[in-house]
Amino acid sequence: MAKSILLVDDEPNIVLSLEFLMKRAGYAVRTATDGDAALEAITEDRPDLILLDVNIPKRDGFEICQLIRSNPGWKDIPIIMLTAKGRDVEREKGLAMGADDYVTKPFATQEVVEKVEAILGKAS
Repeated sequence: MAKSILLVDDEPNIVLSLEFLMKRAGYAVRTATDGDAALEAITEDRPDLILLDVNIPKRDGFEICQLIRSNPGWKDIPIIMLTAKGRDVEREKGLAMGADDYVTKPFATQEVVEKVEAILGKAS
């Protein structure tokens, strides 16, 4: 069975390109466009990994990361944060809140696929 990825981002172009690449790499992908939808998706079906944008509506990625890490049933889900905020302060904040990795936009989509594969292993 394919490993599952929850992609949380509100930018349609990023969602489309990452969803396409992750599926092509053999992963099952679901998407959410805001923090509340992300929490609902995790509750419905726990993903194997979360690609989490920092700047999303309703609850930002930092808050979602913190909520995931504070939940005993979710705390070990790998999280790769995606953000346009490339300053070291934001990166350190994301990692301090429990993110496993951090990718700054704009990014090479292949770089994200490689990071996912490094954490989950090849899907195929």
